[in-house]
Amino acid sequence: MKFGKYGVFTFTDLMNAQQLAELATRVEGLGYSTLWYPEAFNYETFALGGYLLSHSKNLIVASGIANIYARDASASVMGHNSLNALYGGRFVLGLGVSHAPLVADMRGHEYRQPVKTMRAYLDAMDGAWKALGADGVAKQVVLAALGPNMSKLAAERTLGSFPYNITPPQATLSRESMGPNSAVICEQKVCLTTDPVVARAAARAALGPYLTLPNYFNNWYRLGFTPADHANGGSDRLMDAMVFWGDAASIKTRLEAYFTHGADQVVIQPIRPDAGPGPDWAALEALA
Repeated sequence: MKFGKYGVFTFTDLMNAQQLAELATRVEGLGYSTLWYPEAFNYETFALGGYLLSHSKNLIVASGIANIYARDASASVMGHNSLNALYGGRFVLGLGVSHAPLVADMRGHEYRQPVKTMRAYLDAMDGAWKALGADGVAKQVVLAALGPNMSKLAAERTLGSFPYNITPPQATLSRESMGPNSAVICEQKVCLTTDPVVARAAARAALGPYLTLPNYFNNWYRLGFTPADHANGGSDRLMDAMVFWGDAASIKTRLEAYFTHGADQVVIQPIRPDAGPGPDWAALEALA
């Protein structure tokens, strides 16, 4: 799987059918290699993946990230195999353990030890591939991984990792855990504005839902932040690190730092300066 240098991520839950079709065609038309989409509160991951694939020709479409508590391992294997068979091998299944509130409160499941649970899920997927007679199918899977143990599992069992809400040094930390042969695919939010007040307001709107989630703030500590950085709406230092802002040239320079740290792909999440829903097309056009 060739992921390409730059991909795009955007939230899709509030997009209608026409907007989703436009998303796939415009991202592909701008030359980005991969479109990543979440599984949050609205669209089911394989249904949405198929729709995006149907409105593109060569674009890689990747779930970023499908929740393993949403379906059993056999269903994930069948969804992965179906989309790749129908759309020329262009689908990548990104898997993650999600977060305790989304698993327990929203889905009614018990949130268990992340690495142990993911390892068992991958074991069950391998068993399903064998039972379905599709053991020779190319397994195009990546893991949402921040810490060293999940990153190591990603390298051992999948194509690589997709760390989210990070800074460029994360690529070095991931690479140290994963070795040279696994893909390190790094998400980075950007905001195309030179006004720090506007940029930080947009950043706080985007980062607000993540500030209380241990999976993220514990990783921020690994990246050099402190509890004070994610208290009271987040520090300016955290906002400026999580959302690259400025003109296109300065944002591009900051994105390149990921490759210096060992990333294989940077996935741009373009935050609108007005903090509204949907991608900022001006940013994607400027950075293409």
